[in-house]
Amino acid sequence: MENKLNSLAERLQAAFGDRLISAILYGSAAVGDFQEHKSDLNVLCVLTKVTLSELAESEPIFRWWRELGNPSPLLMSADEVRRSQDCFPMEFHDIHAHRRVLAGIDVMDDVQIQPQYYRAQVEHELRSKLIRLRQKAAHSLSTPDYLLKLMADSVSTFCVLGRHALMLSGRDAKWRKHEIVKELETVLGPLEGFNTVLDVRANGKLPAGTTAVALFDKYLAEIDRLVDYVDHIER
Repeated sequence: MENKLNSLAERLQAAFGDRLISAILYGSAAVGDFQEHKSDLNVLCVLTKVTLSELAESEPIFRWWRELGNPSPLLMSADEVRRSQDCFPMEFHDIHAHRRVLAGIDVMDDVQIQPQYYRAQVEHELRSKLIRLRQKAAHSLSTPDYLLKLMADSVSTFCVLGRHALMLSGRDAKWRKHEIVKELETVLGPLEGFNTVLDVRANGKLPAGTTAVALFDKYLAEIDRLVDYVDHIER
């Protein structure tokens, strides 16, 4: 991981020179919850400006980075970072809370999250992700392997949203997925579906005596409870 990050920083600096203001690692790797072959290396790349020229110069670097199995870095201008804090409160909250500067300066120092935008985004993301999950499941209930993959692929996102829900309600949420679920259980009650899906994600095996459809039914109901919880957080 360190070799990859060092190489990325070197390539960005070589390509952009003094136009590179900052390269920041965030997400699971910055928190200490990185899992090889399962977690991404998420990077925010801030330039003085982002035009077609910068996109062209970033293409070979981003292609190489994707071939290593990582998502392309988020590419933003310094002005965009300053002016879009009301649009991306969740993302900026996470980057601000746990980050590591790979190159340049720390542009997150002056970021301030406005609570009203933060809460609105958490609820929007929860509801939209739930609708999308139902949409995908509607044509895969008869295909257990696909349904299991659908749950395993989605649970990380819902854990992140659950963590933000806890923080919105004034709780000191953890970052590791099982710890997030454990804390959510203090306000939502047992979350057997979430815990089982996390186990399936880790070992690829469905517990004996459980079907994919039965697990999905439980998982879906628990997500509904999480949405309802956020809906009742004071606006």
